[in-house]
Amino acid sequence: MTLAASLKTWARAVKRDVVALWIAARDPRTPWPAKLAAGAVAAYALSPIDLIPDFIPVLGLLDDAILLPLGILLALRLVPAPLMAEFRAEAAAREGRPRSRGGAAVIVVLWIAAAALCALPFLR
Repeated sequence: MTLAASLKTWARAVKRDVVALWIAARDPRTPWPAKLAAGAVAAYALSPIDLIPDFIPVLGLLDDAILLPLGILLALRLVPAPLMAEFRAEAAAREGRPRSRGGAAVIVVLWIAAAALCALPFLR
């Protein structure tokens, strides 16, 4: 297996685990510390807003390269293994489903509202 192929496989596994953590955060069988960690990691990973913006040299990419994998590892350790296996299977089953256009529309509206609020002082 080439390096590019192994990186693609790893990236798919990380994406699946993030979706599985989102499912774990919403499942009532997940212990509350695991729910908290899983929800925070999934929300951060799926959010278009970064803790450190990517345009900041070096530091902007470090949060995605270091903080996010560490958060995923922490959350994976807190969720019980049998539940995590179930959540991973559900996340893999969701891969082929269509994306949420409504969710995308909400994000676009939020960005437009944020841009309008930022531009408001300059328009006066």
